[in-house]
Amino acid sequence: MNAWDGRGLVSTAWLADHLHDPDLRIFDVTVHLRPSTTGPYVIESGRADYLAAHIPGAGFIDLASDLSDTGSPLPFTMPTLAALAQTLGAAGIGPTSRIVAYTTASPMWATRLWWMLRSASVDNVAVLDGGLARWRAEGLPIEVGERRYPPSALTLAPRPGAWADRDAVLAAIGDGDVCTLNALSAAVHSGRSSTNYGRKGHIKGSRNVPHAALLNEDGTWRADAQLRPLFEAVGALDRPRVICYCGGGISATMDALALTRLGHRDVAVYDGSMSEWSRDRDLPMEAGD
Repeated sequence: MNAWDGRGLVSTAWLADHLHDPDLRIFDVTVHLRPSTTGPYVIESGRADYLAAHIPGAGFIDLASDLSDTGSPLPFTMPTLAALAQTLGAAGIGPTSRIVAYTTASPMWATRLWWMLRSASVDNVAVLDGGLARWRAEGLPIEVGERRYPPSALTLAPRPGAWADRDAVLAAIGDGDVCTLNALSAAVHSGRSSTNYGRKGHIKGSRNVPHAALLNEDGTWRADAQLRPLFEAVGALDRPRVICYCGGGISATMDALALTRLGHRDVAVYDGSMSEWSRDRDLPMEAGD
């Protein structure tokens, strides 16, 4: 992980060594999901965290407002590629940029940006392993306030198969060539948790690899040799295609990153996830493990 290997993660050591590379673009993409009495969560920007302390030179991108289709009834919906290119270009990302995303909270926000860019055929992007917490624990430098990169021009192209819609997920039920994979907690998956997205349980036939199981206690990613059994146990590595989902297409990207690191060549993320699926009572769900 101490090299830019195109497998989705870079270490704090690598970033510290390359902090002043002219083509490097670092972004804090923190979002907080606060408990809510009217739904599963309230979305809060992590901009205040960024302004208080960030990796030197890093900019901030607000996933909820800057990189989502705010006209969609669902939160965090992937915008058009044209809109995405305009926002990322304005943030300073160009065709030769190397992009590192990190957060002060769960890495799922960084993997969300990683997946969005991957789906737009941008492979020169990585997630900082351990995020800002590990950076600070190692005594590496921070700064306060706001930094911006010079704007650039960016053209994006779709990567076929990177996203799955509701119809594709419905068609995958009972299809032996597709593993539909839930990244939410085991309690939410089984229906035991009070947290839900309108209906308890999971998409019929889907399996569960909770995103939290992918991390060590210190918030760094588990080694590939530790990740592999988790996905083997649910048959994900034996199926030609995997569709990952969660509540809103965010933590699903952690499972997607892990599968990509393990060499799976056909992984998709269901962008609408449970936020969309649970609203239509004609779409099948089930409870239990």
